[in-house]
Amino acid sequence: MNLDHVFKKTNKRFSQDEEKKPQVPEGLLCKCSKCGGTLLVEDVRRSYYVCPKCKGYFRVKAYERIRRLADEGSFAEWDKELIGGNPMEFEGYEEKLAATRLKSRINEAVVTGKCRINGCETVLGVMDGRFLMASMGAAVGEKITRAVERATKEKLPVILFTCSGGARMQEGITSLMQMAKTSAALKRHSDAGLLYVSVLTDPTTGGVTASFAMEGDIILAEPGALIGFAGPRVIEQTIRQKLPKGFQKSEFLLEHGFVDRIVERDELKQVLGDILRLHVREDVRQSELAALQSAIEAQTQIPREEKRQRYQKIGVWDRVLRSRDKDRPVGSDYVEELFEGFYEFHGDRYFGDDLAVMGGIAWFEGRPVTVIAQEKGKNTKENILHHFGMCAPEGYRKALRLMKQAEKFGRPVICLVDTPGAFCGLEAEERGQGEAIARNIYEMSGLKTPVLTVIIGEGGSGGALALAVSNEVWMLENSIYSILSPEGFASILWKDSKKAKQAAEVMKLTARDLKKAGIVEHVFGEPRKFSKETLAEVTESMRAKIGRFLETYGSMDAEALQNHRYERFRNM
Repeated sequence: MNLDHVFKKTNKRFSQDEEKKPQVPEGLLCKCSKCGGTLLVEDVRRSYYVCPKCKGYFRVKAYERIRRLADEGSFAEWDKELIGGNPMEFEGYEEKLAATRLKSRINEAVVTGKCRINGCETVLGVMDGRFLMASMGAAVGEKITRAVERATKEKLPVILFTCSGGARMQEGITSLMQMAKTSAALKRHSDAGLLYVSVLTDPTTGGVTASFAMEGDIILAEPGALIGFAGPRVIEQTIRQKLPKGFQKSEFLLEHGFVDRIVERDELKQVLGDILRLHVREDVRQSELAALQSAIEAQTQIPREEKRQRYQKIGVWDRVLRSRDKDRPVGSDYVEELFEGFYEFHGDRYFGDDLAVMGGIAWFEGRPVTVIAQEKGKNTKENILHHFGMCAPEGYRKALRLMKQAEKFGRPVICLVDTPGAFCGLEAEERGQGEAIARNIYEMSGLKTPVLTVIIGEGGSGGALALAVSNEVWMLENSIYSILSPEGFASILWKDSKKAKQAAEVMKLTARDLKKAGIVEHVFGEPRKFSKETLAEVTESMRAKIGRFLETYGSMDAEALQNHRYERFRNM
């Protein structure tokens, strides 16, 4: 058999088959780098550049992100023509810049300007990874700095979307200086009492991470984004150690306390719009509140709860047991019942995120407030996850971070206390439990914004006081507030924790005792069967009382608030 003849015949057939196959037009298909799936480009665009198969995130061009975030027709670009030079006279760098501009159709690695997001005006900056991996050279630093300076002058918030390989090597030390320059501009913006939100996208590394990316009042991140100072490859090659799965991903940073919230891409516009609305300047917000004032005043005329309900005549130990009852509403129940539009934020920016404390920003009767609640959980699994409401150092540091943020923006702080005491494990001591509690007490005494604490269950020792150095402290009828638990009291004084019931009788820890002693200002009655289903019977009067508190203390200046808090404790 003539093999050449066979090969020619076979190849001819294959060629004819190939000609019959439909040809895919260039640019119609793309491949997901996460799952390897082949996708229609149009399907990816429709899903906001999220893989329809594995939900992996594609990187987004700057102008495309702006188009999807900014209200239609509202974006005005700044410094579009600004470009950088070649400070190190690096060979071939200028040609590389020119080629990158031609290919990416943008002049530099960041686009800045002003826009509206859901009606709220803001300065917006978006980094674009197509331009030299969005590395930070002099032009990037200059554009961001100019945008922040202009935002400060016009009293506007700033939102920056980060995406960067870090410093631009070809610009050497000049690139490094951009870290200081952008940070200094953001410090002045912060000192002016203005909001800065950073949104971390994949990847955010190097000098960008070590400067403006991690300096936000609020730090958001997209799911699965690589975020870190040194990249995984550099770390592995330097220390010769295999890194754990998920290391330096946004979820890793959330768990370790460095990110407030992970936000899905299709939710970003709504979340950013809500955050901006919660930070509208006071002079603008006052006009919006005027329409709500009559309704608020009507609600504040509700009779005081203690006049409507008789104080239940039950024993002290029974009150201790009721404060710990498994069906008793927990912090998150009150947050859900009392506040609107609550956004929970996470992390202490040092070590981790303690689930025994939940905190964030919300609306109360048309007014933005910061809410911090100790959370025990609603079942055994949640109890363990939340350490039964016993806060670790990072819980107190998260609370203090949110309080200082509230002070900056003039938001009242409302704390809901429910804890047997601070967590007392080995790791808590290693991370400075005593220092964390002391720092909270110290800083809360001087906060320049109204602070209210409501003890909704147990108020145990310094673990409770760390959230109760307030202008007023209120209690529920069957909550308790004491130097430590009755079991601990009996164990120390009588060397027998079984005498807890006897200890409770002498500790003066009930709401009535503490009201009489001047330790708390107000006591709310409770229904006989207190659970989430009957919580509204308590929050009805609590809502009215909070409204009066905000009206009274909201009219006081910073010095008066500080003096009031000082004298409150000075007289005890």
